[in-house]
Amino acid sequence: MEIDFLSVGWSGRTDRGPVRKNNEDAFLGLAVDAQGARFLGSMGDASLAESDYLFAVSDGMGGAQAGEFASRIAVDKITRMIPPLFKQRAAGLATGFGDVLEELYAEIHAALCYLGDSYEECSGMGATLSLCWITPGWLFFGHIGDSRIYYLPASGGFQQLTHDDTHVGWLVRQGTLNERQAKTHPRRNVLQKALGAGHQFVSPQVGSVGLVPGDRFVLVTDGITDGLYEDALREAVESSPTADSLVRAALAGGGQDNATAVVVAINGH
Repeated sequence: MEIDFLSVGWSGRTDRGPVRKNNEDAFLGLAVDAQGARFLGSMGDASLAESDYLFAVSDGMGGAQAGEFASRIAVDKITRMIPPLFKQRAAGLATGFGDVLEELYAEIHAALCYLGDSYEECSGMGATLSLCWITPGWLFFGHIGDSRIYYLPASGGFQQLTHDDTHVGWLVRQGTLNERQAKTHPRRNVLQKALGAGHQFVSPQVGSVGLVPGDRFVLVTDGITDGLYEDALREAVESSPTADSLVRAALAGGGQDNATAVVVAINGH
């Protein structure tokens, strides 16, 4: 199938959950072309022929309102930085997507570190960021923290594309802990890498996936994965593939944190 005949469908939802008084999560959907970026609604479908599409989730951290502020800074920086980077790429300049994403993450990290160092109320401010940039034929992703991107290929299967930047996540990847043990581990939410939050350096995970009609991607914060085991998450997406149904399933499954999901489908016309 010609890649110009692909379209992208999406849905996004965030919920503060049953415990927290504020929502430190944020999600973003953008259409990007040579004229700039425009915000997407919480649900829609559009052709990939003329625009790229970018989706992201971020989970902020910090005292008082700093966590909520941090995640919003992350998505605001994306909105400001991506259009010029898109124009560079469209002009044929030798900038790969990996370089673009690393520059983006470095800029967000610098902004959060500056605010954290400059204002007492922002001390410790930080954020996770998991991001997908969709172009005709390809999805490029960047990631830091313990939010996640899952890939459900059209051919079947369920794969976590991102690595949790926690010691517990590393133990799971080594086979030392299983999923059930990881969910109850006392240090499961202690991040080894994040944007800001006193970290000196930032080195995001970047990668790419070739796209075919029927592929799906799910971006979630840890409020979703705290409330759902991976089998249940996969079943929720396959039975009702919307962000709203996924958030509701996570909260019904006992999720206590802010819960945010973006579900993206690659469709053929």
